[in-house]
Amino acid sequence: MTDRKSKLVKFLEKDPEDAFTRYALALEFKSEGNLAEAISLLERLVNEKPDYLGTYYQLGQLLIQTGKEEAASLILRTGIQQAALAGNQHTKSELQSLLMNLELGGI
Repeated sequence: MTDRKSKLVKFLEKDPEDAFTRYALALEFKSEGNLAEAISLLERLVNEKPDYLGTYYQLGQLLIQTGKEEAASLILRTGIQQAALAGNQHTKSELQSLLMNLELGGI
Protein backbone atom coordinates (compact mmCIF):
# COMPACT_ATOMS: atom_id res chain seq x y z
CA MET A 1 0.00 0.00 0.00
CA THR A 2 1.37 3.38 -0.96
CA ASP A 3 2.02 5.98 1.70
CA ARG A 4 -0.64 8.27 0.24
CA LYS A 5 -3.17 5.46 0.08
CA SER A 6 -2.50 4.36 3.66
CA LYS A 7 -2.96 7.95 4.85
CA LEU A 8 -6.26 8.18 3.00
CA VAL A 9 -7.42 4.91 4.55
CA LYS A 10 -6.59 6.27 8.02
CA PHE A 11 -8.43 9.53 7.29
CA LEU A 12 -11.44 7.55 6.12
CA GLU A 13 -11.38 5.38 9.25
CA LYS A 14 -11.52 8.56 11.35
CA ASP A 15 -14.29 10.13 9.25
CA PRO A 16 -16.08 7.58 7.06
CA GLU A 17 -18.51 10.25 5.86
CA ASP A 18 -15.82 12.46 4.31
CA ALA A 19 -16.64 12.58 0.60
CA PHE A 20 -13.32 14.07 -0.48
CA THR A 21 -11.29 11.35 1.23
CA ARG A 22 -13.41 8.59 -0.29
CA TYR A 23 -13.10 10.23 -3.71
CA ALA A 24 -9.32 10.58 -3.36
CA LEU A 25 -9.00 6.96 -2.24
CA ALA A 26 -11.01 5.83 -5.26
CA LEU A 27 -8.59 7.72 -7.51
CA GLU A 28 -5.68 5.99 -5.80
CA PHE A 29 -7.23 2.60 -6.55
CA LYS A 30 -7.79 3.74 -10.14
CA SER A 31 -4.15 4.77 -10.53
CA GLU A 32 -3.07 1.35 -9.22
CA GLY A 33 -5.28 -0.37 -11.77
CA ASN A 34 -7.74 -1.68 -9.17
CA LEU A 35 -10.75 -0.49 -11.14
CA ALA A 36 -13.28 -2.68 -9.34
CA GLU A 37 -12.43 -1.13 -5.97
CA ALA A 38 -12.40 2.37 -7.46
CA ILE A 39 -15.84 1.78 -8.99
CA SER A 40 -17.17 0.39 -5.72
CA LEU A 41 -16.03 3.43 -3.74
CA LEU A 42 -17.39 5.87 -6.32
CA GLU A 43 -20.75 4.08 -6.55
CA ARG A 44 -21.10 4.25 -2.79
CA LEU A 45 -20.18 7.93 -2.88
CA VAL A 46 -22.80 8.65 -5.57
CA ASN A 47 -25.45 6.88 -3.51
CA GLU A 48 -24.57 8.55 -0.23
CA LYS A 49 -23.45 11.99 -1.42
CA PRO A 50 -25.20 12.64 -4.75
CA ASP A 51 -24.20 16.31 -4.63
CA TYR A 52 -20.46 15.49 -4.80
CA LEU A 53 -20.35 16.23 -8.51
CA GLY A 54 -16.81 15.16 -9.44
CA THR A 55 -17.76 11.59 -8.72
CA TYR A 56 -20.00 11.28 -11.76
CA TYR A 57 -17.29 12.00 -14.32
CA GLN A 58 -14.76 9.65 -12.76
CA LEU A 59 -17.32 6.88 -12.30
CA GLY A 60 -18.61 7.35 -15.83
CA GLN A 61 -15.09 7.04 -17.23
CA LEU A 62 -14.38 3.91 -15.21
CA LEU A 63 -17.64 2.28 -16.25
CA ILE A 64 -16.85 3.02 -19.89
CA GLN A 65 -13.33 1.69 -19.44
CA THR A 66 -14.67 -1.58 -18.02
CA GLY A 67 -17.22 -2.04 -20.81
CA LYS A 68 -20.29 -1.03 -18.82
CA GLU A 69 -21.58 1.57 -21.28
CA GLU A 70 -25.23 1.35 -20.23
CA ALA A 71 -24.35 1.95 -16.57
CA ALA A 72 -22.02 4.76 -17.62
CA SER A 73 -24.80 6.44 -19.59
CA LEU A 74 -27.13 6.24 -16.61
CA ILE A 75 -24.56 7.66 -14.17
CA LEU A 76 -23.62 10.47 -16.56
CA ARG A 77 -27.30 11.42 -17.03
CA THR A 78 -27.77 11.44 -13.26
CA GLY A 79 -24.68 13.61 -12.89
CA ILE A 80 -25.98 16.05 -15.50
CA GLN A 81 -29.21 16.38 -13.51
CA GLN A 82 -27.32 16.90 -10.25
CA ALA A 83 -25.03 19.49 -11.84
CA ALA A 84 -28.06 21.34 -13.21
CA LEU A 85 -29.68 21.34 -9.78
CA ALA A 86 -26.47 22.72 -8.29
CA GLY A 87 -26.18 25.35 -11.01
CA ASN A 88 -22.74 24.01 -11.97
CA GLN A 89 -22.60 24.59 -15.72
CA HIS A 90 -18.94 23.57 -16.03
CA THR A 91 -19.48 20.10 -14.60
CA LYS A 92 -22.73 19.74 -16.52
CA SER A 93 -20.90 20.50 -19.78
CA GLU A 94 -18.10 18.03 -19.03
CA LEU A 95 -20.61 15.28 -18.28
CA GLN A 96 -22.63 16.09 -21.41
CA SER A 97 -19.48 15.94 -23.52
CA LEU A 98 -18.49 12.54 -22.13
CA LEU A 99 -22.03 11.25 -22.63
CA MET A 100 -22.12 12.53 -26.22
CA ASN A 101 -18.78 10.85 -26.97
CA LEU A 102 -20.10 7.63 -25.47
CA GLU A 103 -23.31 7.75 -27.49
CA LEU A 104 -21.49 8.60 -30.73
CA GLY A 105 -19.04 5.77 -30.17
CA GLY A 106 -16.09 8.11 -29.86
CA ILE A 107 -14.81 6.38 -26.75
